[in-house]
Formats: sequence, structure tokens, C-alpha cells
Amino acid sequence: MNLFDMTGRVGVVTGAAQGMGKAMATAWAEAGADVVIVDRNAEGLEATAADIRSLGRRAVRFTCDLADLAQIDLLWAKVDAEFGRVDCVGNVAGDARAGAPETASIEDLQFTLQCLVVSKFYMCQHAGKRMLAQGKGSIINIGSLASVSALGRGHAFYSMGMGAVVQMTRELSTEWASGGVRVNAILPAQVVNPGLQERMDTDPNLAGRFLSGIPAGRLGTPSDIKGLSIFLASDASPWITGAIIPMDGGNLAMNGGGSVRPPAKRHD
Repeated sequence: MNLFDMTGRVGVVTGAAQGMGKAMATAWAEAGADVVIVDRNAEGLEATAADIRSLGRRAVRFTCDLADLAQIDLLWAKVDAEFGRVDCVGNVAGDARAGAPETASIEDLQFTLQCLVVSKFYMCQHAGKRMLAQGKGSIINIGSLASVSALGRGHAFYSMGMGAVVQMTRELSTEWASGGVRVNAILPAQVVNPGLQERMDTDPNLAGRFLSGIPAGRLGTPSDIKGLSIFLASDASPWITGAIIPMDGGNLAMNGGGSVRPPAKRHD
């Protein structure tokens, strides 16, 4: 189990005020790491920080809008001042705007690509420089199954951005592997968060549509990312880089015309 021990390591997680970002930051702290947590939501960040501190680990909060690259510069200055190193980075945060592709504005496209692609690349660039100097490090980009299959419902910009995140992961992993820096991506299916819950509450058919394509029979929860994030950030995965890993309850594996076998009856 020492392979999964992250004691003495420093992580940076964006989108850490809630959802998968909070789960990843907390998982790393549970494994022994100190964590710089980043989000626009200052109140949510403080709640995450309290959870991390209750585990006996350091939590350094940094409230910023990652779409503003100057604020990313300030974030990394904070990381340098507080720790002087970084061992793992979770690029979780990323906003997107939706709209019918025939009428959606180019401004909305530019906003989405700035949040999903440019800011994530800039985070990777900052992390990569530091990790290459150390000779070791792990970057985890959060993508989406929308990078490999279409969602429809006005999500073209989101899918375009996530497709770029996947290819960015492949390129950076290739460029930096010889320097000891690993870059991987996790592609979640539908993981319940406040935004998704609001959409499902508005459209009573949406949850059923999602579940019809998930053989595991349930939507994802933020905690589903915890084990995978520790695995990719720790010494348990030293020869894994450039991997694009679905976290989807079997969604990607199932053909669009496939069907799910009913659960077997239990005989306790």
C-alpha cells in the first residue's frame, strides 16, 4: 500500500469548492498530501479546506477566476511561496456555454475554449515547468465522454473543448514523459453536481436518458473519482502516461443500440 502513499507531496486542484474537485483534493489529503485548492467560490473553498485540515493536512485556499490567465500566474506564485514545489495537479474546473450551433455566438465559443482549453493548458504549462525541473510529477486533466461522442442538446462548444483537452493530454504526455512528468485524462460520464441536478429537475426525462446508456445502473457521484485520482497521482502508476480513462459506469463500452441486463435476483 506504500505505492499509494502521498505523504509529503503537494497537490493543486482546481474546481475544489464542490463536486469532483473537492473529492479529488480530499482524496489526496486522505492519502497524505498537502493541497492548494482553487475555485471562484470562496465559501465552498473554506468548507473543503476545513475537511482537509481535519485530516491533519495543510490546505491553502486560492480564490480566482481561471479564465483570467493573470490570476493563474498569481496562483502559481502562491504555490511557490507556500511550498516551493508541486507533485500533482488536478485540472478539474472548466466552464462552458451551450446553444444551438446554427445560432450560438462566436463569443460563447471563445469563452468556452478559453475556460476549457486555454486555461487548462496554461495550468499544465506552469505545472510542467516546475515538474520538469524536479524530474517528476503527475498532471490529471478532467475531460468528458463528450470528447469522443456527441451529446447534442446544444453542447457542441463543450464537446469541441473537451476534444482539445484529450489531445492536449496526449501531446503533453509525449513531450514530457522523458522528463518524468506524466499527463493523463479522466473522462467522466454524468456525475451528479448542483448544475446537473438542476437540469434533471427541469427535464424529468433527462435522468432516464442518461441511465439508459449506463450499464452500472446509476449516475456518477463525485466520490467515484477518489481512488482513480490517488492512483494516477501516486507512485502506483509510474508507467502510465497519455492514458485517456473513462469513468462512466460502462457508458462508453455500450453500443448506442445496446440494452442493459436486468439485475440478477439475490439469494441471501
